[in-house]
Amino acid sequence: MPAPLRLHKDFRWFLTARSVSLLGSAMAPVALAFAVLDASGSPGDLGIVLTAHMVPLLVFLLVGGATADRLPRRTVLIAANLGSALTQGAVAALLLTGRYALLPVAALGFLNGVLAAFTTPALRGIVPQLVPRDATRQANALLGSVGNATKILGPSLSGTLVAAVGGGPAIAFDALTYFLAAACLTRLSPLSGPPEARRSAGLLADIRSGWAEYRRIRWVWTVSLAFCVINLVQVGTWQILGPVLTRQIDGEAAWGFVLSARGAGLLVMSALMYRLAIRHLLRAGQLAAVLGALPLLVLGARLHAPWLVAAAFTAGLGSSVASVGWDTSLQEHVPQHALSRVSSFDDLLSYLAIPVGQLSVAPLADRFGGFRVTVAAGVVYAAAALAPLASTAVRRLPHGRSEHAVAEAVGT
Repeated sequence: MPAPLRLHKDFRWFLTARSVSLLGSAMAPVALAFAVLDASGSPGDLGIVLTAHMVPLLVFLLVGGATADRLPRRTVLIAANLGSALTQGAVAALLLTGRYALLPVAALGFLNGVLAAFTTPALRGIVPQLVPRDATRQANALLGSVGNATKILGPSLSGTLVAAVGGGPAIAFDALTYFLAAACLTRLSPLSGPPEARRSAGLLADIRSGWAEYRRIRWVWTVSLAFCVINLVQVGTWQILGPVLTRQIDGEAAWGFVLSARGAGLLVMSALMYRLAIRHLLRAGQLAAVLGALPLLVLGARLHAPWLVAAAFTAGLGSSVASVGWDTSLQEHVPQHALSRVSSFDDLLSYLAIPVGQLSVAPLADRFGGFRVTVAAGVVYAAAALAPLASTAVRRLPHGRSEHAVAEAVGT
C-alpha cells in the first residue's frame, strides 16, 4: 500500500475487509440470478427476489444512517457483515440442498436488504475516523480501485464457478466473504459514537435533525438532485436499452467489451486519483461526470463498437473522478456527527430514481424509438451533471479539510 496510508493499521484492516467483501458482492448477482433461474425456471421469481432486496434498502436507509451516527460505526459494520453472512449462508444452504422455495429466499433477500441499509451509511462515515484528514482522498481512491477491480474480476469468476459447480457454492463463497470481512473489522481500534448523536432523543429525532443538516448544506443537496436526475435517465437506459441496441448494431459480443472498457476506465482513474492533487475536487468531479453521457450519445448515434468502447472507457474515467470527489467532499466538509445521516438522504434520493427509470425506459422506447430515447438520456445526463456548477457553493468548495473550511462549507 502506498504511503501515507500504509502506516495506518486500522485502514489496512478496513481495506482488507472491503476487498474481501466486495469480491463476494461482485460475484453474488451473477450467481443468484442463475441459481434462482435454474431452481425455479421463472424470471418472475428472480424479479421478486431482487425487489425483496431493494425495498427494505430504501425503507430502512434513513434508519441506518441515524444508527451509524448514533453508535460506533465499527460495531454497526461488524453486526451488519455477520448478519449478511448468515442470510447469504442460508440462501446457499437452500440451493445446495435442493430445497429452493421462493418465499424463504425472498425473505432472506429482504433481511439482506435491511442489513445493506445499515452498511452503506456506516461505510462512508467510518473512513474519516481511520485516516488523517489530509489522506481522505487517497483512501477513497484506494477503496475505489479495489471496488472497480472486483467489478471486473467478480462477475467473470462467478460465471466460471456457476458453470462448474452451480450457483449455490458461489453464494456460499459470498457468505464466507462477509464472515471474513467481519473478522477483519474486529481488528480495528474501538471507535466511539459521536457525542452529539448519543445525547439525541431517539432515532426519529436523529432522522429529523439529519434532514435539517442535509437541507442546510447547499452544495450537498444541489449535487444530490443532479445525480438523482442522472440515475433516472442513465441506469435504466444503459442496463435495458444498452445491450439491446448494441446487439442490433454489432452483435451480442460487443456489449461485453463495452462493459469491460468502462470497468477498465474506472480502475485506471481510481488509481490515478491517488496521485492527483486537485484544489477544487467537487468541481472537477462534476466536470468529469459529464463524460458519463458519452456512451449514451454514441450509442444513440448508432456508431459502431470501437467508438462505443472508447466512449465507455472515457465514461469510466469521468465516473471515477466524480465518485472520489463526492465521497471525499462529504467526508471533509460534512460534520462527523451527521455524516452518515446526510449520506443516507443522498443515497435514498439516488436509489429512488433508479427503479423509476428502469420501469419507464421500455415504454418510452416503444413510443419514440430506442435510439432517440438513448440520445435524449445522454443530453439530460450531461445537462444534469453541469447544472450544479451554476452554484458558487459547488464551484468554490475547497479540497482539504480544516475546521474553518468545514464551517464555511456547512454555512454556504
